[in-house]
Amino acid sequence: MPTTHTIDKNNEFARCLECNKVSTFAAFHWLALAFKDMTRAPILSLIYGLIFTLIPIAIIYSVVFTGTYLVILPATVAFALIGPAFAVGLYDVAWELEKGHVPTLSHSLKSMFRNPVGEWGFAILLMVIMIVWMRLAALVHALYPSYANPTFEELSAFLTLGSIIGAILLITVFAISAFTPQIMMERRVDIMTAVVSSIHAVKENFAAMIVWSICIFCLVALGFLTGAAGFIVIMPLLSYASWHAYIAIIKTKKPRGYE
Repeated sequence: MPTTHTIDKNNEFARCLECNKVSTFAAFHWLALAFKDMTRAPILSLIYGLIFTLIPIAIIYSVVFTGTYLVILPATVAFALIGPAFAVGLYDVAWELEKGHVPTLSHSLKSMFRNPVGEWGFAILLMVIMIVWMRLAALVHALYPSYANPTFEELSAFLTLGSIIGAILLITVFAISAFTPQIMMERRVDIMTAVVSSIHAVKENFAAMIVWSICIFCLVALGFLTGAAGFIVIMPLLSYASWHAYIAIIKTKKPRGYE
């Protein structure tokens, strides 16, 4: 008599998690919930905010004092590696608050190692994309006219190709990073499952993700306009809001109530 084998769905590789559909302007609700999280965990938010702020400040002042843009590449690579890890710490703070627990710094730091292979693998993936992006930018820059005061028509090839490449890479990075870190931290799944699920969720909630991406762009721009000081508040706010976006969109067995 043949033996049948059942497949454990939790062990499937590169599966796609189901997602909910949210309203177009759900991002503002996520930001409101994030603000509440900051008021409930102000010290932890400040600690992580300061960590995140030091990175763009270091990039800005390195460029200013050295007078060269060569430091941008290694600094950006370092941020791509370190940033997601500290964002996971903030996701843990929001998760602990959601469960009614009192978040602690030690618990949030341990969360960085809940799924070390997936989380650090994702950081390396971001680093590779950043390097590719910068190399493509350098290649596109070769199309820039070699003489002074070029006309718009003469710049058209440079601007068009640069805009197309930048838009494709920006959309790609946003789609794979919108929910991947949160999924890997809570579910402890493989990186491909998290990436595929994130892309699917972004596609299914395209209008809401457009609004959310605009919110992120505006807040990050505000952070740089304040000389990076605004990131003390902005980075924890965006991280908490990203967690609430994940809670609202990615389906789980328990009722979420964030839609």
